[in-house]
Amino acid sequence: MVSKNLQTDLNLGDGENVTLLNDMKKVKQLENAVVELVETHENCLHRSSAIQSVGEGYRPGPELTDFKKLLDTEFERVKSSSSSCPQNHPLMHQFHQAVWNVHHAGQTMPGEEQEDIVMTGTGSNIKNLKCPITGKNITDLTEPVCSLDCKHIYDKNAILNFIKSNHGNVKCPESACPKMLQAKRVVCDPLLLFEIDELHTSSIQTARTDVIEDFTET
Repeated sequence: MVSKNLQTDLNLGDGENVTLLNDMKKVKQLENAVVELVETHENCLHRSSAIQSVGEGYRPGPELTDFKKLLDTEFERVKSSSSSCPQNHPLMHQFHQAVWNVHHAGQTMPGEEQEDIVMTGTGSNIKNLKCPITGKNITDLTEPVCSLDCKHIYDKNAILNFIKSNHGNVKCPESACPKMLQAKRVVCDPLLLFEIDELHTSSIQTARTDVIEDFTET
């Protein structure tokens, strides 16, 4: 419960205090729902990677194969090797940014990192604006994909051919990235498509604003 001192500092009456507590409870419920969504999304990616890995490496033996056990084991292996964290996911950042903007629009959110990440107006985390192989803007890619390990974005055909030409063992072509790439770890992430679309929309809005400012200055 909110203390009397805090209530006084915020100049809240009893009715306002109840409203604040209700709002905080709703925000927490929404945050838990976003965390669950992110975890489900990550598990889907791990499951997809496990299915692909089992499919590529399976060799029939004399005994009947328990595919469920095989897939579950590979799923746990893939999941345990992942360094992803729900609280660091772009969708969580978008949620926290949206909550922050309710009362602090235009102000920088505390703890917001800017290092090596292109932050769009919606708070999405996109690490490169161009495919390092084709040089195309990621908003112009027909089939964008990203690495599950380093999160860099590429043109699908270009990166798969790049990996194949290097016998399936090659470092990410993005400058200074030390991560190694595997074809099965380069995927089309549904949230990636959403973030690229948001980036495209933001770029259009910025361009329109620049045109308006140029017009007013003439």
